[in-house]
Amino acid sequence: MTTTIEEAFAAKPAQPNLRQQVLILYLGTSALDSNVIGWTRYDGTGRSKPTMGDSDEPPYQTGLEALIDGWRLLQLSQLQAHPPGHEYDVAYLPYEFVFERIVDITA
Repeated sequence: MTTTIEEAFAAKPAQPNLRQQVLILYLGTSALDSNVIGWTRYDGTGRSKPTMGDSDEPPYQTGLEALIDGWRLLQLSQLQAHPPGHEYDVAYLPYEFVFERIVDITA
């Protein structure tokens, strides 16, 4: 039996009680044990509506602390060399790490 894309998206979730939470940490270097310098969170449970800059303290001091607390690392930042003379540009935060955890909304 084949399923169309429309049917697949119209179907009920395979696990209707599970939702994803996403944590994005910007670290000072490419190492997971370096300090968090920026962060944002997204809550797929709908229980909270966190926004960037909603707290003065990061949720974790390092990316490694997030792993120890049970967050799953989904994406490491791509390492790119800075062109000579641009080592201190502040256009963006280059060391982005994306984490997720799956939460049971019935708990």
